[in-house]
This record gives sequence, structure tokens and C-alpha cells, in this order.
Amino acid sequence: MIRILLLLGLFAPFAGFAQQRPAAQRDLKVEKDAPPAAAPAAAIPRSYALVMGISSYKNLPAEHQLRYAERDAEEMYSVLISPEGGNFRAENVHTLIGPKATLANMRRELEQWLPSVAQEDDRVLVYFAGHGFVSQGRPYLAPYDIALDQIAKTAYPMATLGSVFGKLKAKWKVLLTDSCHSGAVAPDADVQAINRSLMDLSRSLFSLTASRDRERSFESPDWGGGHGIFTYYVVRGMEGEADENRDGVVTADELAEYVRRNVREATSGQQNPTSDRSSFDPDMLLAYVPSRASAGAPPPPKFGALIVETNMDGVEVFLDGKSVGVAAKGQPLRLPGLAPGSHTIQGVKMGYEPDGPREEMVYPGQEKTVTLRIMVLRRRNKAATDAFERGLELYSKGYEDNYRRAAGSFEKALKEDPRYSQAALYLGRTYNALFDETRAQQAFRKAIEIDPDYLEARASYAGMLLDIGDADEAIRQLTVVVRRDSKHAMAYYLLAQAFRMKEQYAQSVEAARTAIRLNPANPEPHFWLAESLRLGGNYDEAAAEYGEYLRLSDFDSKLAGKLNYYVLGFLAGFGKKKRAAQQDIWKDLRSLAYFGICDCRRKQSDWDAAIFNCQKALTYDPEDPYVHYALGLAYARKAQASGSVESLPAARQHFAAMLRINSDMSEAEYARKNLASIDAALKAR
Repeated sequence: MIRILLLLGLFAPFAGFAQQRPAAQRDLKVEKDAPPAAAPAAAIPRSYALVMGISSYKNLPAEHQLRYAERDAEEMYSVLISPEGGNFRAENVHTLIGPKATLANMRRELEQWLPSVAQEDDRVLVYFAGHGFVSQGRPYLAPYDIALDQIAKTAYPMATLGSVFGKLKAKWKVLLTDSCHSGAVAPDADVQAINRSLMDLSRSLFSLTASRDRERSFESPDWGGGHGIFTYYVVRGMEGEADENRDGVVTADELAEYVRRNVREATSGQQNPTSDRSSFDPDMLLAYVPSRASAGAPPPPKFGALIVETNMDGVEVFLDGKSVGVAAKGQPLRLPGLAPGSHTIQGVKMGYEPDGPREEMVYPGQEKTVTLRIMVLRRRNKAATDAFERGLELYSKGYEDNYRRAAGSFEKALKEDPRYSQAALYLGRTYNALFDETRAQQAFRKAIEIDPDYLEARASYAGMLLDIGDADEAIRQLTVVVRRDSKHAMAYYLLAQAFRMKEQYAQSVEAARTAIRLNPANPEPHFWLAESLRLGGNYDEAAAEYGEYLRLSDFDSKLAGKLNYYVLGFLAGFGKKKRAAQQDIWKDLRSLAYFGICDCRRKQSDWDAAIFNCQKALTYDPEDPYVHYALGLAYARKAQASGSVESLPAARQHFAAMLRINSDMSEAEYARKNLASIDAALKAR
């Protein structure tokens, strides 16, 4: 009886540990913090958003399918998380796009998630692009799985949306709807009975809808290469075009006026976005665009347009330094809704010298055609290419000394040819491998500055940003990549890591599965899929995915020491502990995978399997304190389950090893208490 009482006392601390989830702390993190971001001049509240967009509906006939609603939703997501836009944190913006936008998921996000997170001083935004229907006088938003013969049962009532908004605690509430009958959300006289809850929200709600009741919302390839007209102007407005007084802040009043005026003019009055001026705070901050702030006079009230034509296909167009779409030969890119005045325009295509940037004047109420000509293949002088090839040869060998010599060669190549974007990319990768993030960041930015459509450079830069913990900027860079190339496997597995870092496990799982579909032989997506499955509580599937990672990465250890993971596109963004030694990287990752299986089996109370896999993890990294701690727990739990102290000496050994390696861990106090309990139990025996 004495022994049993001591054993029960021994394990009291474990419940606290299980809540702490030590594996979450055992993330692949760097040992130094990222530099703090500068505080914005505008007071930006904590913000949450739900972005929904459906183009292809499960049960609708072909004539009812849309073309650009999902692209609109992706564009809205990008502007919301941009520091030159909505300034939302990426993890606070949930998306339901395409088949994910089911009625059940819409209900969960609107009626459970948003009310659970929004507080008194927060800002909440809901965006919907897709169909809207009216049934028996009641308006509905159409989810992906709507059935037209059962609209009331399979669609989301706008009256319910109004009720949800009414119950949210947020200070500012924003509703943006781009659907055929979305005007019914607005408090027009003929629908007030249905949407009275929206009217009751007073000045806290800004509801901007694509059209009036009984009007259509239009989509067309003529707006930014393909968008809903309403969303096109909402995004342009939030990027700064709606900032009429040039203070860097886009208010609700400014956005409403900008969108209403431009959509009405673009459709010759057939579509009229609606908002009730009395129902929202006109100074509500919707976007903060500090680069647009100016002490000059506000622009004239009318806007103009640029029509961008080009002589080649696949020319990415940059307006005022931001990508606004892709122009093709015979398919001009139309950019309406631009503030009058001088704008910079540039066309870029990989492997060619860019056209621009150059200034183009936009005049009120006028359209101006701009011709971009991509003519000159980029040429390299022999000295630059020779230096680059020497650097690439050294870089491919791996290890610290080779990296340092490679950096010198890449620097020489850039000195010989300052427009050598490939040399800048590999210089960034080299400095990242040497743990010199400052120089790496400069080199990656240089590569993107030279070739803004260099997707490989953006993806590698994002990997480095993940190394230093800047997941938000990494997501922004990767979003650009996958929008331009939906088959970029590396970008998707880096997104999987970024979302896992932000604890957005469902999005991480989706991105990892996409990466695996695109490149089944790449081990790393399986690792991030396993991580997010484990932290989401799906232990069996997580253990299987860790096993798949281990199978695919089961190189001979000597070969692993020579592999250059950056060239293979495997390890960017892994927050590695020992970057200059590739064999150590390989060992670290296998250790982490075995630890993941150990943690899964421990949480399933399979103590022997947990012990086996944690012991395997130690064969790759004997000095990992987290593995020792997990082993201590597994042995101790095994002793508790068996009612025997036979496993306690091993538990003691690993708790002591953990404290020897790192006595400052947050779990150290638990380890000390467990050691004391183990010693008491062994002494009693």
C-alpha cells in the first residue's frame, strides 16, 4: 500500500505536463529572436476574418457556375494579411474556398469560431464571394453544397448572418458580400423585416454589398485579369487607392465611396454597391497603407484607368511596386479605379530585361493605354557565369568551409553582373546555411528585386523567414508563389510548416497533402503533415506519416552527410540547429520524426512503443533534452500502469539527463519533482 501511494504521488505532475504539450515547445526553432517590427503609426485593433469564395458548385448546372469567385477570395486573403493593407495576422484569417465552403463549415466558422475569439475592442471581417439566392422572399448565401430544390435547408440565411453579427463583441464589424443577390443584406426598405438585426447593430457594423436588392453582381476578365467587379475595387481600395486624404488609412467611409463610385461607373449604373452610412463608424479603419501617406492635397474625386498591353505572354505587371496581374500578347490587363496622378508601371519576365519601372500619368475619368515591350534576353558576361558555376560547385558539396568559399564566388558573380538574380538567390541560400540571416535576407531580397517573378527566390526567402520565426511574411511570399504557380510543391510544404507554426493545423494539413500530391517522393511534406496531425490529436495517422517521412529519407548516413538539402529543395525553413553540417541536419530530422512517433504512442498509453521510438530518436541526437524528458515520462507511466517500480530507474536516468542538458526548460520543475518522487518510491522499496 505504501508503494502504491508513493506511485500515485509520483505522477501528479504529469497531468500538468500533458496540458503543456512539450512537443509544441520542441518546435524547429532558431536560437535567436527575429528583430521586432516597427510599431505602426495607426492604431490597429486585434483583428479576425473569415474569407469565403465558391466558383464551382457541387450541385449547380454549368450555366450557374462562376469563374472568379475563388480567385476573388484568394485576393481578399492576400490584402487582409498584407502590412500594406488590412494588417490582419495570418493565423487570424480563416478561409473557406471551393469545396471547403460547405454549409456545415460556414456554420462552424461563423457561429462558433468568430464568437469564441472576438473581444470588445477587436475588429471582425467576413467576406463572401459566390452566389446568393432568394427563396420565398428570404435571401440566402449559397454554400458549395447548396441544392436549389431545398434552398432553405441547404443555404445560409442572411438573417442568421445578421444575428451572428449582432452577438459578436467586436468594436468594429465588417461584412463584404459579392453575390448575385447580396444587396438583400443591406437595410433597404423592402427587406428590413428580414435583416432588422443588421439595422440594430448601429455604428459598429460596416456592411458593403456588391449590389442593390434585385440587381446582379458582375464578374469579368476585364478587371485585373479576371475578378468580380465589386471585389476588384474593394481590394484596390484597401491597397490604398481609396485613401482620398492620403493619411495612409483607408476608412469605411472612404472605401464605401470609392467602391460605389467606381463599380457604378464601370457597369453604367447596372450594379450599385450598397452601404447604409448611418449604420457604421465612418472612421472605422479597414486598411493601413503607410507607403501611400502624403502631406499633399487629396486627389480629384474621379479616377482613371491604365490598359496594359504587352508583346509577350506571361508578363507580370507591377503597379507602384505591387504585382497586379499578368498580361499576355493580345490580352491586355485592365487596371481601372486608379487615383489621378503619377504611377510607376513595370513589366517583368524571367530571363529577360524588364520594361520599366517608368512613370505613367493617370488622368481623372480617362483610360490610358500603356505598352510594355519585353525585348532583350538577359546576357551574362563570362566572368560572372564562371564565378557563379564555381560557387554552385562548392555549394553543392555542403559543409561550412565550402559554403564560405561559395559565398565569395557568388559575391564575385554579382559584382561582375549586378542583375544576376540566380547568383543572388544562391548567395542567400549560402548565407542561410551559414546561419547569417542578415546577409541571407539581403541577398534574397536582391534576387526578388532583380526578378520580381522569380518564384524560386520567393519560396527560398520564405524558407529563411521561417527559420527566423517570421511566419507572417513567409505566408505572404508563399501566397504569391502558389497564386502564380499552383503546382509549386516546395511552396506548399513551406506553407504547411508556416501554418503549423501559427497553430493553424487544418490549413497546414491541406497544404502538406497538396505538396505530397505534387511531389510524392519528397519526404518533408510528410513530416509537416505528421506534425499537424499529431498536434490536432490524430495520432495514428500522424505516426504513419512520420513513418513515411523516415522511409523516404532513409539515406545511407555517409550519403546524407554529402546531400545538399537546399539544392534538393528539402530543408528550407527547418529552423535547423546545425546548418553548416548536412549530416547533422539529417540526424536532427530523423530524431524529430522518431520523437513524433514516441509522442503519439505516449499519448495513446502505448508505453513500450513510446519508449522504443524515443530511444531511436536518441541514436540520432543523444543530447536532446525533450527526448530524455519524454522517455522519463514514458518509463514512469509504464511503472504506474504495471504497479511495479521496475521501470523507475530508467525514468530517473532520463529525467536526470534532461536536467543535465538543459535545466532551464519550462518542464525542469516537473522533472525535479518527479525525481524526488522516484527516489522516495525506490527508497521505500
